[in-house]
Amino acid sequence: MAKSRRKRPPRSMSMIEPRLRRIYMGFYKESYLTPSALDLKTKELIAIGCSLIAKCDGCIEGHIKKALEVGASKEEISDAIVVAIGIGAASVLDESDKVAVKLDLHHFE
Repeated sequence: MAKSRRKRPPRSMSMIEPRLRRIYMGFYKESYLTPSALDLKTKELIAIGCSLIAKCDGCIEGHIKKALEVGASKEEISDAIVVAIGIGAASVLDESDKVAVKLDLHHFE
């Protein structure tokens, strides 16, 4: 009986042509890791909120770990999460408002 071989999961971006991966990574490093008007801790806190809104599990975990490494407090991380919750809720409200206008619904004026 042949031994079944477990396939390992593909690397991130494994379906992206290498030249375009390099372009993306160059952009990522330039925009995110290169010193700029925002310090790295602030960028990490923003990245936490963006990752939550984008629903990117790996991003959320990675940016929370990195935020802790660069000195973000649990309170700062909590604030970033709360801002993301607010934006997420606002997007739901915005979408429901669009439907209300489209369908001429005014349940609770």
